[in-house]
Amino acid sequence: MSIKKVHRILVLDDEPDVTELLQYKLEQAGYRVDVLNDPLCFVARVREFEPDLMILDIMMPELNGLQLCRIARADPTMKDIPIVFLTAKGEAEDRVTGLETGADDYMSKPFNTKELLLRVSNILKRNVKVEETVGQKRIQIAGVLIDEDLHQLRVDGVEVTLTATEFRLLKLLMERKGRVQSREHLLVNVWHYDTDIETRTVDTHVRRVREKLGSYAHLIETIRGVGYRAVDI
Repeated sequence: MSIKKVHRILVLDDEPDVTELLQYKLEQAGYRVDVLNDPLCFVARVREFEPDLMILDIMMPELNGLQLCRIARADPTMKDIPIVFLTAKGEAEDRVTGLETGADDYMSKPFNTKELLLRVSNILKRNVKVEETVGQKRIQIAGVLIDEDLHQLRVDGVEVTLTATEFRLLKLLMERKGRVQSREHLLVNVWHYDTDIETRTVDTHVRRVREKLGSYAHLIETIRGVGYRAVDI
């Protein structure tokens, strides 16, 4: 009989009331939770606790959430850990900035705890699916190679770092080369969200993936008013 994995979640917010509430709700949902109120202790705590997902506030003294996200994405031991921003900065531009920094999701305060739990569950489920499909195949278009065995992207032989969400997005587009994928379809199949979630999330991630593809950015073609597709180049 297999033993169900208990996922570990790290919550970082400089307001103890927020971390206490989140710890209570997440532990009720069956997660193992560690909370942190001092952003300066972030790196040490992540390495010690080894979370499966992190929930970060953005507006904090000394080190803000955007800076911490950049630190995580630049560190080989942390780069694949999903990050959810939970912040009072709720404007569309703030959301785009957060996603461009490397976060997997973004929620504004005040937040609905049921929605947060659903988003956390969806992110963790899709990460498990990525692990389960490892070893199946390699996909290549011109000099762009997706290697599922290594969960790796190579562009002209040079390894390029992708977040877990960016990897899933590029992989799906390359697998379905030539077929148009609507933004709503991508939200359901990459993010596992209902289609009422803001589709700008897709555009932000596509822009980031294109930047990482460099001279092969045109591999992802925009279909105006519909979505995107991967094409031969």
